[in-house]
This record gives sequence, structure tokens and C-alpha cells, in this order.
Amino acid sequence: MKQTGVLIVDDSAFMRRAIGLLFESNPGFYVVGIARNGEEAVEKAVRLKPDVITMDIEMPEMDGIAALSQIMKASPCPVVMLSTQTGSGTVASLKALELGAVDFFLKADLLQDPPSPELIRDFLARVKEAATAKLPDESLAVSAPVAIVDRSRAARAKTADIELVVIGTSTGGPSALQAILPRFPIDFPAAIIVVQHMPPGFTKPLADRFNTLCPLEVCEAADGDEIRAGRILVAPAGFQTLIVKKPGGRYIVRLEAESDRLYKPSVDVTLSAAAPIFGERMLTAILTGMGNDGLEGAGLVKAHKGHVVVESESSCIVYGMPKVVWEAGLADHQTPLGDMYNLIRTYV
Repeated sequence: MKQTGVLIVDDSAFMRRAIGLLFESNPGFYVVGIARNGEEAVEKAVRLKPDVITMDIEMPEMDGIAALSQIMKASPCPVVMLSTQTGSGTVASLKALELGAVDFFLKADLLQDPPSPELIRDFLARVKEAATAKLPDESLAVSAPVAIVDRSRAARAKTADIELVVIGTSTGGPSALQAILPRFPIDFPAAIIVVQHMPPGFTKPLADRFNTLCPLEVCEAADGDEIRAGRILVAPAGFQTLIVKKPGGRYIVRLEAESDRLYKPSVDVTLSAAAPIFGERMLTAILTGMGNDGLEGAGLVKAHKGHVVVESESSCIVYGMPKVVWEAGLADHQTPLGDMYNLIRTYV
């Protein structure tokens, strides 16, 4: 088994040791070096060429955000940020993802006493996956609305009017979403729900960020929110986002604090709730992400005559979630991220 070389960057000697022990106890990893601040991180990233870097955000002399920016220019390498759950920590984490970090993980989850075996396994799996990830392509990011596709020349794939689009993603999702969401015009005729794997406290800043970029209103979904065209709802972390049909034909969000699944929100849970309600009037797009969340739900979408599209390997930061759906024969189309918006518009 090929070992993954990790550079650990943290100003705390305790944290460097604690994280180092996690990697040293797993035969799939070895520690190539440690750095106490951002300046050391940049120098050692260039000199040691690690497979992956774990990067603290808050450090003296040069913080993790500045170090990440320099590393992406001097010696691009997959980086997993270690974040706090404070307001500044959430903002910094989202900024890091925009600058090219592959993933982030909460420091507090690594310091639980006793440590959660499930969380430690998740951390190691995500760092291992990050080491093989494709770094984000800045050319795909969109910072302002652009002209919508000329639908008169597009191949119309729909069989019924699409009323709901569900976009599911995980690792690499924020940068992928930035390439798509700002392109939806103010008169987009379907409701949109985004299910992005994130820890609690991070989905609202994500929604707020996209609300400044998108013509459509973007907000974190709340219990009882109406699902309708004209806005994008981001499934809140820590809950499962379900859909309920009310008398008179309205659809609303119902949040549940279900705890049996690793992912909260889970793409599977949202798709499983929506598929029987919307049937052929539903489209789901599965973007970059680790694992197989979305596979079960995509099967139900297809069983109820809905439509499924996935991002292709060529543009995925992590080709996990789209891969399992594609290989199961559940996707109607597969396309690179740069063409995903146009593909969605052939249905809607």
C-alpha cells in the first residue's frame, strides 16, 4: 500500500503532536515534516513536496490563509484546513476553499476526550482522499452572473416541466457550486435545493456568500420554508432536509435532527423524500465529492421517472459521488463542470 506523506502545519506543539500520532498510528500515512507557522509551511511545501498538507488557520507571523495562497502559487499541493467553529473560523474556511484548499476539518472534532473513532476514521479518510484530489481549476469559478444558455439551440431533454433541481456535493463542492449557481437567472422557473456536506455553522455563511454572487436569492433553509422558483435553499448542516407537500399544492422544507447517518445533511435523505413527490418533474445533479452519498437517492429518483446528471471525472476534485451513480447506470448524462449549467438548462 502506497503511503501518503503529510506535512503538518500548526503553531501549537500539542496539536502537532496529536495530529502526528493520528497519522503515525495508521500505516497508510507518514509525516514528512512539521511547520510552526505559515512561512515555514511555504518553505517546506516547496522543499519536501508532501502528498498533502494539514493547515491550521490561525497562526502567528503568517496565517494559514496567506500560506495557502502562496503554496498554491509556488508549489501547488492538496491542503486540508483545520478550522474552528467561530465566526472568523467559518469565514476563513470558506475563503480557504475559494483559494484552492481541497477540504477542511474541525479542530474540536480531533480533540474530543475520548476521541470519536468514527470522526477519526472520517478525518483520515478525507486526508487520504485529499492527497489524490485534483486541485480546483480557477478558470471554472464564476464571480458574476453570465448570459444564460440559448435554449433554442439546446437539445431539449425534458419530458415534463421540471419544478425542482437538487444539487448534491461534498469535497470540492463550494468551488464547484461557484461555477454554477451564479449563472442561474432571476427568472429560472424551478426551485433549487443544494445539499453540501459541511459541519454545523458553515452552511449559513456559505449561503450568505452565494447570496452576494447570485441573481437568485440564496439562503440557508429553515423548517417550514416554502420551496419555490426564485431562490436557492442550502440544506442546513446538522439536520436532514426533507420535503413535504401541503394542501393546495405547496411544498415546504421539514428539518429533522436524524443522527444515524454520517452526513447531515445527506443527499440520499433529501432525494428520497423528494423523488416520490416530484417524480418526472425533478432533476438532480451530483457533483464532486467523496463517498457514495446520493447513490441510494438517485436510484429512487430514477424509479419515480425523475432525471439524474453527474459531473465527469475530468473536472471532479474527488470523483467519488458522481462515479458511483454513473457506474450504477443511474445517470442520464455525465459532463464536465464547465458544461453542467448548460446541461441543466436542457432540462429546465
